[in-house]
Amino acid sequence: MEIVTNGDPDMTILSEVERYKLSRLIQELRSKKGRGTELISLYIPGGKRLDEVIGMLRQEYSQASNIKDRTTRHHVLDALTTVIQRLKMLGRVAPPNGLVIFCGYIDVGIPGKEKLEVHVIEPPEQIKVWLYRCDSRFHTEILEDILREKDVYGLLVMDLSEATFALLKGRRIEVLKTVTSGVPRKHHKGGQSARRFQRLREQAIHEYFKRVAEYASEFFLKVPDLKGVLVGGPGPAKIQFVEGDYLDYRIKEKVVGLVDVEYTGEEGLRELVNRGSRYIKDSRYVYERNLLQRFFERIVRDSDLVVYGEREVMEMMKYGAVDTLIVSEGIKDRILEVECLSCKKTYKIRVREEMRNLICPKCKGPVRVLSEKTFIEELIELSSKFGVKIELVSPNTEEGEMFLKAFGGIGALLRFNPHASKA
Repeated sequence: MEIVTNGDPDMTILSEVERYKLSRLIQELRSKKGRGTELISLYIPGGKRLDEVIGMLRQEYSQASNIKDRTTRHHVLDALTTVIQRLKMLGRVAPPNGLVIFCGYIDVGIPGKEKLEVHVIEPPEQIKVWLYRCDSRFHTEILEDILREKDVYGLLVMDLSEATFALLKGRRIEVLKTVTSGVPRKHHKGGQSARRFQRLREQAIHEYFKRVAEYASEFFLKVPDLKGVLVGGPGPAKIQFVEGDYLDYRIKEKVVGLVDVEYTGEEGLRELVNRGSRYIKDSRYVYERNLLQRFFERIVRDSDLVVYGEREVMEMMKYGAVDTLIVSEGIKDRILEVECLSCKKTYKIRVREEMRNLICPKCKGPVRVLSEKTFIEELIELSSKFGVKIELVSPNTEEGEMFLKAFGGIGALLRFNPHASKA
């Protein structure tokens, strides 16, 4: 099996389709195990001469010839030969983004029935690491790092009672901590005691702001390439805090906006992101929210240019009417190609993630699975076939949850409606 993902060397942010494909591939690779230490993981940096890599692999081949276990020796030598043959077909140097090769005999649970697989991947981002490893598993950690969210904002909602810290990572809000202030409420009585109480209160506010700044440094400074910090709250405390001499200058320089919100805590964080979207308009969270709001608005105001539901969307794709296909990643259906062990016929079956004990739809006999892909992968292939832009959206936002539950997780914005034009 060979999987090649073409990448743009200047790309720094993965599209959601690329992210989904890479995530699925990594998940598949992580599930595979070898009988022994015989699965090869090879990472080649961009621009590296492939003849040098082949020379190194030939040295590994010589050393592997001394492996005592006959089966392990055969599997390792065979895998190394396969990798060398693939590299000879790929030219003189590695592509700008590098190459990743996984190769080896996969344990299928029956001794002697191990299956040789090779995965050749051109990563969507440049890799700069050289790695050769022969182990009982594939080493996917470097590929997993490509999936690490790089679109990250710091979030802080606060008043004089509490402060809540979070990170906006792509399309999800990761709540980090809530701290209480210990600041007493305002004192309304007059006299000396009131002035003394006010001084104590101001000192408590000062100490609280210092603690908030310390937590901000702890949470935000360790985020590589933090794009900005958004601060909100229901009163003037946020302004006093940001304009005062509390925040580390490196964080203060990254404050992109101050937003009035009604709440603190987790509810306040969601309100902060929604009301402050103009400051973080390049984030995936805001992009998906705006996309789904446009979908919902069309249903109400311009229903001829929107459809939802699998059958309706597929029909519009065949007409060439779809501009943007929107699919929820919450859809867990799978497409299986199976062979009946009784009547020997092959079928495509769509199943839910939790379904087991499959049977032949004709003779009801047992079947074996020949291949498997997700329904989302099927939709990605169809969108490519019909030249349709596809957007994958998270089910974990308020709008994403509504899209999945109320509309089945599949909808489309249309260029035109062929049925409306006939009318």
